[in-house]
Amino acid sequence: MEISRDQVLHVAKLARLALTDDEVERFRGQLSAILEAVGKVSKLDLEGVPPTSHPRDLVNVLAEDEPRPCLSREEALANAPDPEGGFFGVPPV
Repeated sequence: MEISRDQVLHVAKLARLALTDDEVERFRGQLSAILEAVGKVSKLDLEGVPPTSHPRDLVNVLAEDEPRPCLSREEALANAPDPEGGFFGVPPV
């Protein structure tokens, strides 16, 4: 599917991009190639294929939050350059 120069300029305007004439022509070719590749999907027989949001089943790969001992105040402030009264000293804002 060929995309027109006006369509590229419209997309660029929506994205708030200022494009040179060379960029418009380059993007016109690239966007046309992308639309052609995506268009091939419409030629496939997808009867009986359930719609998916992702090609693979995803599971939560994060570990469960489990309480564990934390650093003592002394350990946390051990390398602080300027501890003040048991807290991290920071410059005034």
